[in-house]
Order: sequence, then C-alpha cells, then structure tokens
Amino acid sequence: MARVMIADDSDAIRLVLHDILDIGEHELVAEAKDGTEVLKKFFDVKPDILLLDLAMPKKDGLTVLREIKGTNPGAKIIVITATDSRKMINECLEAGADSFITKPFDFDKVLQEITSVKNKN
Repeated sequence: MARVMIADDSDAIRLVLHDILDIGEHELVAEAKDGTEVLKKFFDVKPDILLLDLAMPKKDGLTVLREIKGTNPGAKIIVITATDSRKMINECLEAGADSFITKPFDFDKVLQEITSVKNKN
C-alpha cells in the first residue's frame, strides 16, 4: 500500500484516480487542484507518491516537479498528462519524474506504475 497524493485540476480525473487507488488498496492522503496548492500540501502530508498533472492553473506541473525535486530529490512523482510529446516526456524525466502516464489511462497501468515507483530505491 502506498500513501498517494493526487494533483489534477479536473474533478473527473481526480475521481477516477481515487477509484483506482481504492481498487489497488492505496491510501489517498491529499488532493490538489492547482500547482500552488500542490506545493502547500505536498510538504505537509509527505506522500509516498505524487500523481502530478502537467496542465494545471497557477503553476504548471513541470514547475511543481522541479520545485519539489529541488528541495526533496527523493520524492517519488508520477507525471500524468494528455500529451504524448516525446520532448515533454523527456523534459519531465530530466526534471526528476519517476514515471509518466498519458491520459486516458487504464486502471492496471496506473496501479503498475504506482507499485513500480513505490518499490524504487
């Protein structure tokens, strides 16, 4: 079981991810709708894994990823986004993302990535 934070501006996506976490018996510890809120909550709840959308208001996901990894290089972050741009994927991985999932995603893929990232050292 992982303690997971969901960061996505879409209520529908957060709900789907919540359902996926329930199926996988993971604990949802926090949710955020924008990049500023992610940064406020992340350091308070210290999740095992952050599911981070790239396209969010106030601060985009790539900026949030860089800020979190800058102060907490060990943070485990799975980027979720609708883009499948190789350039964007590479940029996120270079910034420290542990994994990358494109929308629409299937439940099994999300659960596999959570398990894989949680077990990384």
